[in-house]
Amino acid sequence: MNAARDVRTRLLLVVLSAVTLALAVATIGFNVLLAASTDGSASSLLRQRADSERGQLRIVGGRIQQSEGSSDPLGDSRVWIYDSRGRAIERPNARAKTAVAAASLSSGPSRFVTVGSTDERLFSFPIVSRGVRYGTIVAGLSLSPYEETRRTALLASLIFAASVLAITGAAAAWLLRSALRPVFVMTQQAEAWSEHDLDKRFELGEPHDELTRLGHTLDQLLDRIAASLRHERRFSAELSHELRTPLAKLSAEAELALRRPREPEEYRRVIGDILANARQIARIVEALLAAAHQEAGPRGIADATEIASAAAAACRPLADERGIELVVVPSQRLRVGVDLDLAERIVHPVLENACRYGGTRVQMSLARGDGVVVITIDDDGPGLTEGEEERIFEPATRGDAGVSSGPSAGLGLALARRLARSVSGEVLASDGAPGARFVVRLPAA
Repeated sequence: MNAARDVRTRLLLVVLSAVTLALAVATIGFNVLLAASTDGSASSLLRQRADSERGQLRIVGGRIQQSEGSSDPLGDSRVWIYDSRGRAIERPNARAKTAVAAASLSSGPSRFVTVGSTDERLFSFPIVSRGVRYGTIVAGLSLSPYEETRRTALLASLIFAASVLAITGAAAAWLLRSALRPVFVMTQQAEAWSEHDLDKRFELGEPHDELTRLGHTLDQLLDRIAASLRHERRFSAELSHELRTPLAKLSAEAELALRRPREPEEYRRVIGDILANARQIARIVEALLAAAHQEAGPRGIADATEIASAAAAACRPLADERGIELVVVPSQRLRVGVDLDLAERIVHPVLENACRYGGTRVQMSLARGDGVVVITIDDDGPGLTEGEEERIFEPATRGDAGVSSGPSAGLGLALARRLARSVSGEVLASDGAPGARFVVRLPAA
């Protein structure tokens, strides 16, 4: 599997990207706030130092003098004192650039100046007494400790962010691997089952979370695949079984006709037999295809009288050919919860069977039962012998009365019952004495 397309890898990359972005914003924000805080602290300390120095000075005779008893000699502090003419009264030991910057602050308003090359900050504080300016105090402060603090904090925050990212990545990878492991296993199992054993299921119970819902969905998918394969195998088996006999007959007739020259009338008879077998094959294929199509299609709603009329119209030529009186007993309006075409294909083989074996009369009546519509077909033919009530519904099986009635696929009643059961209906047979009785039950709408 391509690692770039792996769901787990993609999710891990998304998590790491989000955490990296969050850590980057947090780290940058922390260091910006720390820089602002240290900058403010340095400025506040300079103001305090200037105020402290101002408290130690007195104005005597228009001149600036330091109070006696000061415990902080000016020479040891980074403080410059200038008179009103800009001359330095006191100055500390400092670099030349710092001294020049301090001298530039001897006049003008109170302000801050940072000497970049020396990494120092200066603050000027005017000495004013009774509205008269007598000089200026310039306080200085080295920014090196603050810069070191900021560098240390930056390095620590980067190490912390990298550690958090690594721990988060490892935890996310473990969680994703643990969470998606069942999905991977289920996918492999479903793939193996779909090829070798369609009867296997996950059976995780009622779906209550993502994994159980996935298992339920896969079980349904396997059910549909298994049903499709069963239908395909049944269709292939029925097609093979039903076509074997007519194809053998067709081949035998053709081979027999080609063995020696025959009279035109004999050729016509052979060609007629071949045509009859070909038509029988066509009927078999059509019936099987219709059954497969109807079983896969959705149900609908139809009028029971229309169903009976459609089936009677389809069987009318056969009934007229055999001199059978085909009667449909009128009834009240009944609705069936099955599509008209499907319902007609269920009733038609049963009615056709009655017309084929009936003596003089076939009657079809409609009635409502307990949640079903009952279509009863009675004929006055030879009826059913004992044990035939179920056997005649088996594919390629005919009753005693049908053995000598001519070629037939023996598939009509079997398909009728299978289609009826596919829509929760049923087709039953019994001996009517005289004749036979068939009952078709379809769900009422």
